[in-house]
Amino acid sequence: MEAAKQSAGSTGKKTQQQLAFEFATALASELSGGKIELPSFPDVAIRVRRALASDSTGVEQIVRIVGSEPALAARLLKMSNSAALNRSGRPITELRTAIARMGYNMVRSAAISFAMAQIRASDGLKGLEKPLESLWRGSTFVAAFCFVLAKNHTNRNPDEAFLCGLLHSVGRLYLLTRTPQFPEFLGDPVSLAETMRDWHADVAKAILENWEMNEDLVQAITDQDDVDRTHAGPPDLTDIVVVANMMATYIDHPESLILNMSGVTGFKMLGLDEKNCAEVLAQSRDEIEALRQALGT
Repeated sequence: MEAAKQSAGSTGKKTQQQLAFEFATALASELSGGKIELPSFPDVAIRVRRALASDSTGVEQIVRIVGSEPALAARLLKMSNSAALNRSGRPITELRTAIARMGYNMVRSAAISFAMAQIRASDGLKGLEKPLESLWRGSTFVAAFCFVLAKNHTNRNPDEAFLCGLLHSVGRLYLLTRTPQFPEFLGDPVSLAETMRDWHADVAKAILENWEMNEDLVQAITDQDDVDRTHAGPPDLTDIVVVANMMATYIDHPESLILNMSGVTGFKMLGLDEKNCAEVLAQSRDEIEALRQALGT
């Protein structure tokens, strides 16, 4: 009898392949079901997002929404007074002035930054603090690089590029928040990394379309892994996020960046080569850090 129990227990244990398949099946079902949302995403951030999706939304309406949550209002004011975003150095003390000066893309970024802090503190995600913090840290680096690259090497709006970089890992974030329902999966970092790689772009697209983000931003985040992508015309958001991703990955190892940038068309589109890429990394370091500090990292 005891041997039979042991045998049943061993046969009942799921393999990592089975767990990965179940996880992927659950994801496919969620995606096919239509709209998906990040768990623990604060209501005020959702209201900001919905208000900013409408062309008819005015500053006063955003002020009322943001002002209803003191922690978000404080974060937005902090961003507006940061060295990266307030070059004049004149203190901004009113939400209306802060929102008008920052623009809606930076207000979105402030709301996402606030939401990320709430998600990381969620009781339902206990035990995931380190991977969530690592994911957020990487997002802030990519966002800052997107801003600097857009401002200095393209005609794209740096604030929009910043938002794009901040959201580039939203698919990975969603996948990470789903893993508590598959606890055994967390014990296999290889399978988890493979699932992240295979699914994050589709998940991000579903979330961002649900959030009614503009088409260019959604496409850039969907195509962020396509390093061979080519297109006619000037550099676009996809070029920016592809390059920013690589620069953030190798920020402390410029020699590795030089080795890995070969064949990545985004660098050529932005006018970056082996000679000037290391210089860009070095010259941008202070601005990158200032932008990250603005997000409250």
